[in-house]
Amino acid sequence: MPIDTFLVECSCGQVAVELVGAPIYCTVCHCDDCQFAADELAKLLPPEPVMDQFLGTPYVLHRNDRYAVVRGQEHLHPYKFRVKSPTSRIVAACCNSPLFVTFENSQHWISLYRQRFVGETPALQSRIATKFLKDPSSLPTDPPAYKSFPLKLVFRLLVSRLQMIIGR
Repeated sequence: MPIDTFLVECSCGQVAVELVGAPIYCTVCHCDDCQFAADELAKLLPPEPVMDQFLGTPYVLHRNDRYAVVRGQEHLHPYKFRVKSPTSRIVAACCNSPLFVTFENSQHWISLYRQRFVGETPALQSRIATKFLKDPSSLPTDPPAYKSFPLKLVFRLLVSRLQMIIGR
């Protein structure tokens, strides 16, 4: 069986991240932290919006032991927009392209901005944290939307962590 590989690049091509293996999950997050960070990222010049028209940020979650910066590490710059937030947005400073989100509380995954994928992009599986929206009824029904986190997402995260522990 072939191993999936994906490439994530900044808009000018100076930074590239390679992913090996299937993604954990592909979602659009509507939480207040992602909305706030998207607004802050939009202030970078030139701005590259990360939110969709429904105030959601599309991500591909991938194991953090299966990604590597293969080009342009020196251009990566972390932005932490809220002191108490456990997240940092990693941006390619060469062209201000947001690439991924890391977690200081040692999450076993990274969340990559879906629009930065080169070639085929994994299909969206859900919209999450819609309780932060003023009118979640305006969301499209495909993919399904959840006020919090769907059981399938939690299960996939647990399985991926277990696979890391046992070396798979």
